[in-house]
Amino acid sequence: MSGADDVLAEARAHIEEGSAWKARDLLAAHVETREDAEALTMLGHVLHGMGDLPRAGAMWFAAGTKGPEADAAVAAWREQSGDDFAVMWRSLPTPVREEPRPARIEALHAKALDADPRLDADPEPFVRTGELVAAPEDEADGVDGAQVIGWILAALFVVAAVIGVVTVLGWLVPGG
Repeated sequence: MSGADDVLAEARAHIEEGSAWKARDLLAAHVETREDAEALTMLGHVLHGMGDLPRAGAMWFAAGTKGPEADAAVAAWREQSGDDFAVMWRSLPTPVREEPRPARIEALHAKALDADPRLDADPEPFVRTGELVAAPEDEADGVDGAQVIGWILAALFVVAAVIGVVTVLGWLVPGG
């Protein structure tokens, strides 16, 4: 048995014992390190069974799985990503995004590049958390609104503290 066959057999065993989450984690780790259509397909089935249609759709799209369940899951994947092709591209496992790519993956890559021309500049600036992955926000030129609000709140706090100190001193100092 090859390493991929071992992973698939272990995932099947987890599924049979009712530990779909173990199969999901095992398969997800596996497809992040190597392109394996059978593992992607199985991961899609596990995710679908767990009710995670968008992630199942991403895996089935990557594997090229066809059928009504796969079509519905891919539609859920597109809906969750808001048809943002760059987000969809980033949600695919790394080996699937590497060249050479099947035509469907290449078409998604082309659409993702149209949506975000910087897509290939830094191929892995994204953190995977089990959810679809969005690009980190670039630091905008200019003023950060949250920082301005923070400074305003700090100034108000200082003013309130000074007023409080003056009031307490007025109570403590006789004849004031």
